[in-house]
Amino acid sequence: MAQERAGAATFKGNPITLIGPEIKVGDKAPNFTVNKNLVTEATLADYAGKVKLISVVPSLDTGVCDQQTRRFNEEAANLGDKVVILTVSVDLPFAQSRWCGAAGVDKVETLSDYKAKSFGQAYGVLIKELQLLMRSIFVVDENDTVRYVEYLGEMTEHPNYEAAIEAVKKLV
Repeated sequence: MAQERAGAATFKGNPITLIGPEIKVGDKAPNFTVNKNLVTEATLADYAGKVKLISVVPSLDTGVCDQQTRRFNEEAANLGDKVVILTVSVDLPFAQSRWCGAAGVDKVETLSDYKAKSFGQAYGVLIKELQLLMRSIFVVDENDTVRYVEYLGEMTEHPNYEAAIEAVKKLV
């Protein structure tokens, strides 16, 4: 049975339980299986040799998630081809695709954890009560070692964009 971290975060001030371990800097990045679309899956190995900024959001159709994904899309242009920015949510792949088209987001790769919640459980961000992913940021180096982690304490707050981008820049 997966580890549960009761009260690990809040949603609008109310305690929520996160399922999975708390990932720390220096840990080997856990593998995951997510969907690029309804048929095609992706795993950590698909991004081997790249620095990975993994931006985790509850749903692209909410204000903070929208802003977070747009911000990393803007930053992507300055980070070069050794970096991949992944946005993971439980939104269905076709909803992610529609949102990206409407928002003009073309440098961030959206991945859906809707099927097995594999990413959420492996990275300790699956919200038990809502079956959404808790807002968080992970920077993983080209050898799949975690170099930066930010678990937000409150779902509705923004992450520290500057710190995440700085962590990526140190690796390229």
